Amino acid sequence: VQLQASGGGLVQAGGSLTLSCAASGDTPSIYAMGWFRQAPGKDREFVSAITWSRSGTYYAESVKGRFTISREYDKNTANLQMNSLRPEDTALYYCAVTDRLVNRLINRRNQYDYWGQGTQVTVSS
Repeated sequence: VQLQASGGGLVQAGGSLTLSCAASGDTPSIYAMGWFRQAPGKDREFVSAITWSRSGTYYAESVKGRFTISREYDKNTANLQMNSLRPEDTALYYCAVTDRLVNRLINRRNQYDYWGQGTQVTVSS
């Protein structure tokens, strides 16, 4: 599976951005797509995920109520709508997919085997 992430940019605090991740290749094998982020000097952390067949959604506590993940079935694409952005949301955002039945481990980065290139999100105060 190959992943192409897009949509990052610079935005003021309180603003919005939408990230997209397009999957190609062996897409029928995908169980879930996740978004992770990594700020300078910090570990890569889970942001959100969506299961491919049933569109079940999962969020980190820090983004609940502000971010929404969704899937475009005809395009094998998942979008992350980010509202009410804060300076602490600044990071390099990565999309990833897993073909494992990860269930409760859906927020664990070691469960994801395929990663896209990062897209930078910068939120100014």
